[in-house]
Amino acid sequence: MKIPVVRDILEANERIAAENRRIFNENRVFVLNLMSAPGAGKTSLLERTVDTLNGEMQIGIIEGDIQSSIDAARLSKKGVATVQINTDGACHLDGNMIRGAFSHLDLKSLDLLIVENVGNLVCPAEFVMGEDHKVMILSVSEGDDKPLKYPLMFRESSVLLINKIDLLPYVDCSINKIKESSLKINPDLTIFEISCKTQEGLIGWYQWLRDMVRTSS
Repeated sequence: MKIPVVRDILEANERIAAENRRIFNENRVFVLNLMSAPGAGKTSLLERTVDTLNGEMQIGIIEGDIQSSIDAARLSKKGVATVQINTDGACHLDGNMIRGAFSHLDLKSLDLLIVENVGNLVCPAEFVMGEDHKVMILSVSEGDDKPLKYPLMFRESSVLLINKIDLLPYVDCSINKIKESSLKINPDLTIFEISCKTQEGLIGWYQWLRDMVRTSS
């Protein structure tokens, strides 16, 4: 059982996230919460995604980092609306932080809004922000034991992107073990095996996004 203070924080966040959800629905924008450990490839995935889909749909990005605006600078060069949120030590984004970014985005003009959460395999899974889906990235260089060590992340996500498969010949990691463990935790999980470096497997991810955005519009 969670202690009362933690429960109150989560309940307050859920109320704000529900209002965010209402605003997103009102503006017909599809929203993803992108999560992973540091260095798994979130920003690289966003760069590839923007390069491929930005002509088909209007994309906005909210970048979450503890400090710096390095990733936001990379993405703003792609010509998409990008807002930086620095948490100053907090290990996740929450509904109130996302609400603060609304004034910097023209939600009515967006088809897809992707929130790149702070790199962390624990806290981001607990805090909703009004998103349609949580999506997580796991790189093969992190090992195949992460679903067993961090089950909440896999349970809360709708999509798992297994990234850096170009490194498989050089690391001790079993994709089959990742998939088997992940699907035991969440049988409804959609899984893509990808490499942001070589672009292998990304076609399936792009099509999933197209289908989701089309359904929500």
